Amino acid sequence: MIRITVTSVFVDDQSKALDFYTGVLGFQVKNDIPLGGDDRWLTVVSPAATDGVELLLEPSGHPAVGPFKAALVEDGIPATSFGVDDLQAEFERLTARGVRFVQPPTDMGPVIVATIDDTCGNLIQLAQMTS
Repeated sequence: MIRITVTSVFVDDQSKALDFYTGVLGFQVKNDIPLGGDDRWLTVVSPAATDGVELLLEPSGHPAVGPFKAALVEDGIPATSFGVDDLQAEFERLTARGVRFVQPPTDMGPVIVATIDDTCGNLIQLAQMTS
């Protein structure tokens, strides 16, 4: 059986991303392994699932990444999506922490979604299943 163990988002600055994903969103570091130079194998996990899927905060140094990320942001397409139990509560918590929402909580029937700017070149969707 194939399973997802790691997924990634390209980030402009791993240290800045680490501050945002841990200090603001509330994830915790799973791995922080130097790879030479400034790059690291830097993964975070939800404290609710420390043995669950890891999010790799991947350096965006490859020449194709910049235009790819810029096109996604320009078109309003999130790089990834995170599930939440109570989107309104997360909206209030994150707004109080200075997070910029590019889309406020929006009811779309079976799901309520919102989109944030992760300060590292990505839009991230937050989603609450309603059914």
